[in-house]
Amino acid sequence: MSYAGSQALKDLFAGGHFATVKAHSYRWQAFVRWCRSEDDPDYNDARQIDRQTLQDYAAYLRHQIKQGELCIATAQNRLSSVNRTLSALRGDQDVRIASPSQALGQKRSTVRTRAPDGQDHQQVQRVLEVLGEQHHERLAAIVLLARTTGMRLREAILADLPRLHREAEHLDRINIQDGTKGGRSGASAPRWIVVNEEVKAALQLARNASPPRSRNLLARDESYSVFLHQTVLPARQTLHEQGLMGFHELRAAYACERYEQLTGHAAPINGGHCYRIDHVLDQRARQQISLELGHNRIDVVSAFIGRVT
Repeated sequence: MSYAGSQALKDLFAGGHFATVKAHSYRWQAFVRWCRSEDDPDYNDARQIDRQTLQDYAAYLRHQIKQGELCIATAQNRLSSVNRTLSALRGDQDVRIASPSQALGQKRSTVRTRAPDGQDHQQVQRVLEVLGEQHHERLAAIVLLARTTGMRLREAILADLPRLHREAEHLDRINIQDGTKGGRSGASAPRWIVVNEEVKAALQLARNASPPRSRNLLARDESYSVFLHQTVLPARQTLHEQGLMGFHELRAAYACERYEQLTGHAAPINGGHCYRIDHVLDQRARQQISLELGHNRIDVVSAFIGRVT
């Protein structure tokens, strides 16, 4: 299923649109992993997939949204990519989710309406202490990397720590390139983050937590999927108990802090009114934050810092 889906997408786009194919393939792999898991269908042949399979997958994604492990937009994108890949594999549209948003029971929103968790550094420190007490050093490293650099969960796990350390020491900035979303990695899409003492501390914590002979937070014989499901996801209850609904909240907290640094005003979600005072400054800050978060689209920033006020 994994190989067949990727090949069908490449054929569908006639060998072009590399970023689009990569993004669809990445989301298809998430679906394949779910299909193969012991608790779910345990399929390994796309011909076994029917409408009920997709409905069950939608239910699984709804649960992840409810638990704070997925945002609505990501879940909708995953369903859309499964639709596109199945269509490419089958040559028809007989097996599909007609409306991803309806299947998930929630409408996608591109504007944050609630201040993000994790803005308070003391709260983050408490989370780190609790994770340390539970011997979850790698999870503590992920939390601090996400909060100080705006990394996604996958980016924090797969970050090339020796490279980032060298860049921090010699360039006073780091380039987030590992584990990024489809089409946004490599020299063609640099994503530089200014290094301060907090970023250095996060990198050092991550290097200390990195398993022997590994360049990232995965052990040499450990897959990303295994680490995610056996280590990261079971710890979400600890995060919730400390008032942190998910790792995505830490990216939003980073964005709000960067907005205040760049404009001198609080982020809109925190009651700031920079847009009214200096529209150009607000837009410039949003553009910079979009680059640092790896989106490169200014409109997406509202999902992290709130709408203009």
